[in-house]
Amino acid sequence: MATAVVAQYSQSNFASDVRAGLLRPGQKELPSKYLYDEVGSALFEVISVLPEYGLTRADERLLGRHAVDIVSRLKSHVLVAELGCGSGRKTRWILEALARRQRTTYCPIEISPTALARCESELGQIEYVSIVGFERPYLDGLLAAASWRQENERLLVLFLGSTIGNFDRDAGERFLAEVRQVLYPGDALLLGTDLEKPLPQLVAAYDDSIGVTAAFNLNLLARINRELDADFNLAAFRHEARYNSAERRIEMHLRSLRDQSVTIARAQCTVWFAKDETIWTESSHKYRADEIPPMAQRAGYRCDAQWLDSEWLFAENLLIAV
Repeated sequence: MATAVVAQYSQSNFASDVRAGLLRPGQKELPSKYLYDEVGSALFEVISVLPEYGLTRADERLLGRHAVDIVSRLKSHVLVAELGCGSGRKTRWILEALARRQRTTYCPIEISPTALARCESELGQIEYVSIVGFERPYLDGLLAAASWRQENERLLVLFLGSTIGNFDRDAGERFLAEVRQVLYPGDALLLGTDLEKPLPQLVAAYDDSIGVTAAFNLNLLARINRELDADFNLAAFRHEARYNSAERRIEMHLRSLRDQSVTIARAQCTVWFAKDETIWTESSHKYRADEIPPMAQRAGYRCDAQWLDSEWLFAENLLIAV
């Protein structure tokens, strides 16, 4: 069980993204990938076990029940790369099913070093599995992982959870097409998609009763304070989850409770907030199961199989590159 990590982190990229997002005209935004520092990653692990947030449990149920079937549909030896591995807990099902038939190299790809370390700790003792982690953005990491491919080896890309939902729909489809450009015909992408469900259930999942999701969202401002020498007063902002019915997505915002200014020294800017102005921090688009196969086809795949969870409407989709 060999492990290795290839790191790539830039505080200057964080500063420039924060500056661009908070100074843009109209709606202020911050990229959701920055929610996952050490504190944010730990808080998300708590979110994943909350009663209101059934998504992670649905993902794990499907993988636990169908990992053997998923692996049986993959021909030849397989190199596994995972985009946004998180803690790696649910990935265990796939790796253990593969390890029963072959030695496997697993390449988790994360921009959060904390999540990457947890993933390696969670999965590092699986027999016949070697881990080579990449602390990089998705596509950079995927290109690096693909370079480990051996002759006659297939690539299986895992994009689990509902991360595809963080993209606008057109951008998500473009991203799938960009992933396809790294793949050879016959390679596979296992894609998780959260499905539409009743509005009260959706909103509660992103605004839980004990406030863990609020702490997760507000921690983004705390991270900017810590890493970019800013002076956000977290008590002057409130977490807000709202459903955009036209776009079929949950949006997470941070609402300013008063007129105020914030200085971010390492981003070399001061940002003005009006009372009730918001920072948009994350989107989570919801899909219908029947729209995944045509979306996959447009991006260069065929949908080989789809597994649905009925307790929390969620789908795992095995897409084969054509």
